[in-house]
Amino acid sequence: MSKQPELQNKPKISRRAFVKWSAAATATAAIAPSLVGCSTQTQASGEPAVVQAGQRLAGAEEKPSICWHNCGGRCQLKAYVKDGVVVRFGTDNVGPDTPEDLQARACLKGRTQRQRLYHPDRLKYPMKRVGERGSGEWARISWEEAFDTTAKELRRIVDQYGNESVYFNYACGAYGLLNQTNSNNSLRRLLNIMGGYLQSYGNYSQANYMYAVPYMFGDPYSGSSPTTFPDAKLIVMFGDNPACTRVGGFNSTYYLKLAKQNGARIIVIDPRHSDTVSTFADQWIPIRPTTDSALVAGMAYVMISEGLHDQAFLDKYCLGFDEEHMPEGIPAGNSYKSYILGESDGKPKTPEWASEITGIPVETIKQLARDIAGTKPGFILQGRGIQRHGNGEFQSLAVPVLSFMTGNVGILGSNPGLYEGGPSVKTGNYPIGTNPIKTKISIFMWTDAIERILTKEQDRIEGADKTKSTIKMIINYGGNTLINQHSDSGRTAALLKDDSKCEFILGMDNFMTPSMRYCDIVLPGVTQFEVNDMITRSMGHGVAYYGQKLVEPMFECKTINEVGRALAERLGVLAQFDDGKSEEDYLREFVGVSQASHPDFPSYEEFREKGIYKTKATKVVAYEKFIKDPEANPLTTPSGKFEIFSKDLYDIQNPQIPAIPKYMPAEEGPEDPLKEKYPLQCIGHHTKRRVHSTFDNMPWLEEAEAQMLWLNPQDAAARGIKDHDLIKVYNDRGTVKVKVKVTPRLIPGVCSLPQGAWYTPDQSGVDVRGCINTLTKWTPNPLSKGNPQHTNLVQIEKA
Repeated sequence: MSKQPELQNKPKISRRAFVKWSAAATATAAIAPSLVGCSTQTQASGEPAVVQAGQRLAGAEEKPSICWHNCGGRCQLKAYVKDGVVVRFGTDNVGPDTPEDLQARACLKGRTQRQRLYHPDRLKYPMKRVGERGSGEWARISWEEAFDTTAKELRRIVDQYGNESVYFNYACGAYGLLNQTNSNNSLRRLLNIMGGYLQSYGNYSQANYMYAVPYMFGDPYSGSSPTTFPDAKLIVMFGDNPACTRVGGFNSTYYLKLAKQNGARIIVIDPRHSDTVSTFADQWIPIRPTTDSALVAGMAYVMISEGLHDQAFLDKYCLGFDEEHMPEGIPAGNSYKSYILGESDGKPKTPEWASEITGIPVETIKQLARDIAGTKPGFILQGRGIQRHGNGEFQSLAVPVLSFMTGNVGILGSNPGLYEGGPSVKTGNYPIGTNPIKTKISIFMWTDAIERILTKEQDRIEGADKTKSTIKMIINYGGNTLINQHSDSGRTAALLKDDSKCEFILGMDNFMTPSMRYCDIVLPGVTQFEVNDMITRSMGHGVAYYGQKLVEPMFECKTINEVGRALAERLGVLAQFDDGKSEEDYLREFVGVSQASHPDFPSYEEFREKGIYKTKATKVVAYEKFIKDPEANPLTTPSGKFEIFSKDLYDIQNPQIPAIPKYMPAEEGPEDPLKEKYPLQCIGHHTKRRVHSTFDNMPWLEEAEAQMLWLNPQDAAARGIKDHDLIKVYNDRGTVKVKVKVTPRLIPGVCSLPQGAWYTPDQSGVDVRGCINTLTKWTPNPLSKGNPQHTNLVQIEKA
């Protein structure tokens, strides 16, 4: 849970506004009845008195607002504001709510935003570190001191080490177009004016997928939209759980429901019996983590040996399936078919071979192959889960082969084995100029870049042969990957404690998160309810939202644009920074871009008043043009086709990086000898109650779904563990104490710890909140240099 930092010279809060909003917040903090339409007040007796929703909302003004965090929803909120206080949040209730015109309803997280807005642990004023990093020892400072110190440190570090020593850490806490944590914001604009900063590629959600898929599909690449689910006869989902990961807004679960009503058969392949399985699946096929590519290979063997594959499709649209369709100069035996039949390594990838690896029965593999090959159209897709593993790149490349082998691409109701795609609403972006520094490192390797120089050959950096400096300054705006969401939190914390390595860390957030505890200067940032801003999202519908400013910024909180301007002034570049435009000017420009691309987009005033614009749902069929006329619409791959064999990967000449989607046993996977010491595979999963680590400190959501590790009854019984026991989960990297959920909804030999809990080590270093990254490994994957955070071996015992 969140803990208020220990302060030297702790001030008294005297803002008049605090009294007003805290009184309103107190009236609803004891319990969570706003979710059901009533709140509480406290009588003189101390007993809560029920206040009906109508009474609480009497005289309140309805205003459009937004939920701008990084989930798959991004939804509209409707705020009810009375006397300068948000007394309730509702959500989108306009329109017919049909498949063509869905309402963008918020989930339980969005409906908890009032508790987040008025949380007593909000950061209230700038602070500076007075103890070692992570100690929680702070002193309150003025904004002037915070700006002066930051500007001085930035100038010193750039002058001493160069611009490549400055790094923006990955962050996804806010996706407002004016308050974007991860791309276009005023601090990036400032640094570009000053000569640039070290860039990065990839992200923590899908780094392995993003890096690998272009080798097969070219770039850009996209799946079909979920609006085409109802047109499929069969839907096969690898590691996809939209019932938890995309709960609100225009989510794909609605279209899964329609597909089921239309008679589609839904099969989910996942180690966990997820909520998507429980709600929609006709068949759950549990699988050992990291082995999806072995399952695909076993099914490919069945299709080839039984003559079920679509050879004509493979010949016309694909490169590298068989020896007759390979790039020139490649030795014989390197095609995918040769691999499947064992002609290249003497090991045919039979269903028996695949069963030994995956744990899936032989007959299940055979029947699944026949079902996929014999059903058209079939929507084959993968979630982000299968690629967030060791060797996850090759999991991502394996699933599309099933679509190619069965000709399930480019026809209504099909999908090329990728994530779902969809239309979008074009908008403008906050202008940040051009970064003169072209060097990019993997998003996952910033900790390595603190300790040593990274190279193109070893670390796959882009834009240079090597970095010119180690990282000496980090800006952590609205992100928790500095500690909480990065692998091996204990090791990362130890690295950051040494301020002779990374010499200055600037943080800005709403709360004292685990990452903020390792900053040198901490700045209190606004929420989306204290500014005007816009967000966009695409998932079947294209949509844009406008969120009105509901309340004045609380305490001493500021916007990122105020921070950028103040630093620009102190660094002597205000003339280049300030283009004379207000925030509303920018928002009007963003709307202008939307109006130019979408003739029915409303005026700025109307959009601001309604808060939402959405396109009618369309059915996007991935690669439809290419399939209809490949000569006129070639892909951007070297061959212009889907490349099952990639010569670019072949030319790397690294045995860890195959040119075809082979099964590559993962470090700490099911075949690792380390299993003798740590016999359980520990994966992570997303829950409905958090967006990554956002909302972990919300009491209402903790009550709805407490942090617990999932464990199969067989594994629990072998350790004398019962449901809800407090357990220890550990490996060589760290130890977690957490309660256990004993459930058959997870296969034996695997445990799953929901990701996003705030790293909270006790005095002995044991994490007592259940942060999975206490246990995860720091080793990047071979091709993408991305994160393998779901591939870990652990042992469990009763605490």
